[in-house]
Amino acid sequence: MFTPWAAFFSPEGKRLLQQSIDLALAEDGPELTAQGLFAPKTQMRATIRAKEDTLVVGLPIIGAVLRSLHVPFRWQALCAEASHVPPMTEVARITAPAVAMLKAERVILNFITHLSGIANLTARYVRELEGTGVRLLDTRKTTPGLRWPEKYAVQAGGGANHRKNLAEMLMLKDNHIDAAGSISAAVARLRACYRPCPPVEVECRTPEHVREALAAGAERIMMDNMEGELLSRALSLVPRHIEAEVSGGVRLETIRRIALTGPRRPDFISVGRLTHSAVAADFSMTLMQA
Repeated sequence: MFTPWAAFFSPEGKRLLQQSIDLALAEDGPELTAQGLFAPKTQMRATIRAKEDTLVVGLPIIGAVLRSLHVPFRWQALCAEASHVPPMTEVARITAPAVAMLKAERVILNFITHLSGIANLTARYVRELEGTGVRLLDTRKTTPGLRWPEKYAVQAGGGANHRKNLAEMLMLKDNHIDAAGSISAAVARLRACYRPCPPVEVECRTPEHVREALAAGAERIMMDNMEGELLSRALSLVPRHIEAEVSGGVRLETIRRIALTGPRRPDFISVGRLTHSAVAADFSMTLMQA
C-alpha cells in the first residue's frame, strides 16, 4: 500500500533526505553562469514533463530543494504523486528566481528520474507476482545516501520495504553465525542482549540451517540462493506462522516461478535489482523567463 511522502519519512528519514539534498547542491557549487547572466530578481518559470510512459515519483522533492536555496518560490503538481502518466504529460510547474531555478534544475530532475525509474521497475516485478500471494521486498542494496527516497520509490511502485537500517530487524548471516559458533547460539545471544529484542531473521542455505533457525525461534527464515527442489524442501519446513523469504539472484524472468514454488509458497521475495539496477525514467524541464 502506497504511503504518502510526508507520512513515509520519519524524523530520521527527513534528516537523512535533507543531507542528501544539501550534498547534491554542494556538489554543483555556485551557478556562476546564471549569476553572470541574470539579475538577482529575475524570475523564471519551469515545466517538468514526462517524456515516456511512467510512474511519477518524487514530486515533493521540488519544494525540498528550493527551500534549501532559501528563495521565494511557487510550485504546483499537475498529477498525483505515484500516479501513472502517458508520454509528454506535464507533471509540475515552478516559479522561482532564475539563478536558483537553474541551480535546482538538475538536482530536481536527478531525484525524480531516479525515483520514478525505481518505481517503474518495481511495478514490473509486482505484476509478475499478481495472484501468488507473495510480496515483493527491496534490500539494503541502495545508493549510499539515498536509502530513504529509494525505499519510498519501491513502495510507490507497489513493493514493500525490508529494513531501512540494521536496527529494525536483526539478520544473522554467515559471519555472525561463525562468530557465535552456531545459529542457535547466535539467536540466544541476541535475545539475551536486547530486551525487547527486535525480530530476528536467519539467512539459511540448506534445509539443515532452516531446521536449526526454526528451533532457535527466529521470526523469519531467509532461503538464500536456493533453487528448485532444494528451495521447495526448505520452504516445506517453515510453518505458516513463521515468515519465509526467498533471496538471491532473483530476476524478472524467474520471480513468478520462484513465487509458485510449492506447496508452501514464500511470504516474501527480496530483489536487490529494484534499487541497484533500475533505469532512470525520462523527464525534462523546460525553462523560460517569467
